[in-house]
Amino acid sequence: MSAYEGLARYYDALTGDVDYDAWLSWYLHWFEKSRVPVHLVLDLCCGTGTLTCMLAQKGYSTIGTDLSADMLSEAMEKSFDLALEEPPLLLNQSASQLDLYGTVDTCVCSLDSLNYVTDEGELREAFRRLHTFLVPEGYFLFDVLAPQWMEGLDGQIFVDETEDVLCLWRASFEGETLTYGMDLFERDGNVWRREQEEHRERAWQPAALEAMLREAGFARVQVFGGMEERPPESSDGRLFFVCTNGDGEPS
Repeated sequence: MSAYEGLARYYDALTGDVDYDAWLSWYLHWFEKSRVPVHLVLDLCCGTGTLTCMLAQKGYSTIGTDLSADMLSEAMEKSFDLALEEPPLLLNQSASQLDLYGTVDTCVCSLDSLNYVTDEGELREAFRRLHTFLVPEGYFLFDVLAPQWMEGLDGQIFVDETEDVLCLWRASFEGETLTYGMDLFERDGNVWRREQEEHRERAWQPAALEAMLREAGFARVQVFGGMEERPPESSDGRLFFVCTNGDGEPS
């Protein structure tokens, strides 16, 4: 089974520990610093659309794109349930096939989604296309897992569960790739049904990402070790990138 085909309907329940408010605050902080007034936001690899909808609730026009149609179905249902005044435009596209109707003022990409782009050529193309659809001096904000942290996951097993679903993750790291073998057990009355998925993430070196971003046209690339705008440290599990489509300093 392909990644997120079975997991999509349980993704939100199994990721209740994700601090989406912190991600939202981080993005709003940079929106306020932007030289470009932010009205239209692209949520690249939006998944089930939690942050897409949170941004829409804040009054932004939003576009959410994702490769998984199953995840987008969850995002659409979430949007309907919230009865948003301006629902997100949801597009079934991979990052490397991004094709919008016009430019956006900023782009966000959350929760190590770009680690799932494991092919260098596809990631270069994603950055190139994003540069095309982002207004001059607009921000591209994303995070990735730190390579040393990913390597440390080798051999570990993780358990996520709710009353009706149990998810077991087995991590293995080889070369530059972290592979998660996932067993998903779903309760159906007195019976538990099993599905399996496999997820792969690539450990992208910060310097390599910066080189690709600059090649695509992002003239200013900042890398932080947390949401406090501090330099990365060896203990950081996640790195935050702030990329500017232009040479100007943030105001």
